Amino acid sequence: MYVLTEERQQRILDYLATEKIVKSHDLVTRLQTSESTIRRDLSDLEAAGKLIRIHGGAKLIAKVDAEENLLEKSVKNTQEKQLIAQAAASLVKDQDIIYLDAGSTTYEMIPYLKDKDLLVVTNSVKHATLLADYQLATIIIGGMIKLSTQAIIGAHSVKQLEQFRLDHAFMGMNNLHADYGYTTPDIEEATMKRTAMNQAENVWVLVDHTKFGGTSFAQVATLDKATILTDYCPKEVLDSFTQKTTIKEFMS
Repeated sequence: MYVLTEERQQRILDYLATEKIVKSHDLVTRLQTSESTIRRDLSDLEAAGKLIRIHGGAKLIAKVDAEENLLEKSVKNTQEKQLIAQAAASLVKDQDIIYLDAGSTTYEMIPYLKDKDLLVVTNSVKHATLLADYQLATIIIGGMIKLSTQAIIGAHSVKQLEQFRLDHAFMGMNNLHADYGYTTPDIEEATMKRTAMNQAENVWVLVDHTKFGGTSFAQVATLDKATILTDYCPKEVLDSFTQKTTIKEFMS
């Protein structure tokens, strides 16, 4: 059975997330591939900062980001988030089908959408409640609720999202790095974000300047998979980002 490199490497990370240490010969059996392929995968993943190779296998990187809850996120850089959210909402036209990812900046978009005739798909309980308050047509993805962020995640959620075609996906993201791309601490949340991005004609990542240059545990996508909407990109990393994607800045 042929498995794409990206899928195989994600499965290795999934095993590590639950088992902390994996052995190369076990991965050969589980993934039905060669030892040389597993060695290349582990080397690539180590270079990407996602694991540490040890004799005979690999282990989980000990320090994994502790993700802030939704309330903690919502009180940070509020003015910048509202500015980015307003600019993002201006991209939406009547009759569009859009995806609002769970996140504090995408949440700020909702008041700016109130006069538009559109369909919104979201994986956020909090977003869905506010969308209903504004009488906006909404589909909420079903699945398991991640209590800290109120995001809906899991295999069932991914399968449902794969049925939709979207004009725009507006994504939150924990960190952006020139080499490692868009990252988030949670593997299942990363899978949901990646799926939404794959289903959309236009993908926008909404982040303020504090998100540039860092990394989280799970990669969502490479930088070229989205256009970045931000208040500003720090000068020290601007060139490395603009070589790989488009950045739109909205400084007040």
